[in-house]
Amino acid sequence: MIRFDSVWFSYNTKQVLKDISFSMHAHEKVAILGESGEGKTTILRLILGLIRPDSGHIIIDGEDIANKTEDELSQVRRKFSIVFQEGALFDSLNVKENVAFCLREYTRMSEDEIDKQVKELLRIVGLEEALELMPEELSGGMHRRVAIARSLAACSEPKMLLYDEPTSGLDPVNADNICKIMLELSRNARGSVIVTHKVFDAMKVADRFIFLKGGMIIFDGEREKLIHAPVREIQTFIQELNPKP
Repeated sequence: MIRFDSVWFSYNTKQVLKDISFSMHAHEKVAILGESGEGKTTILRLILGLIRPDSGHIIIDGEDIANKTEDELSQVRRKFSIVFQEGALFDSLNVKENVAFCLREYTRMSEDEIDKQVKELLRIVGLEEALELMPEELSGGMHRRVAIARSLAACSEPKMLLYDEPTSGLDPVNADNICKIMLELSRNARGSVIVTHKVFDAMKVADRFIFLKGGMIIFDGEREKLIHAPVREIQTFIQELNPKP
């Protein structure tokens, strides 16, 4: 479904991605790992066409999106459900209105249908009782779950789910709750891409791991091979899996 072919990308004079190539099938659960500034979120933004590569090709369902217009890219983006790290809820709208926003903007659903759909999406993320709460009244974990519900409202039948640091800043209990929701949403052969620096959470939700270092992919493989990869940078990064006593 997704293929990067010799993609280069820079922000001003800083080279972020260097000759990146990989492919992902729609059913895969992939974690993109690496330190801050290594280009993990950049890959998500390139997939959605929010930014364009300096060179190379980004193929989504057989189509190169690098030179598509905004109208054409809107069709591409409907293939994905995306949750960015900030959550980006509207501060002036309560939970119900935040989740309903895209349904009102982009569908012809009646108010009764919207109300029913919002309640179902909030049930999925375990927040049925939070309809009237404002964003400022939500905990970090609740805020992230509302963001997931809203992303599903924006794209009811995504081919893949994209997450940018979904458990960052959360305590272990809330992080685990988010991981469980992600796994549940990935059922029915629906794939996902999670960008994260939290290896423990990545291990819960992904089967394949891509590791970025210096703007390049230095590892792409399954869990056991990652754990035993003879690469110093990777072993340093994943040491949280085997904390010293």
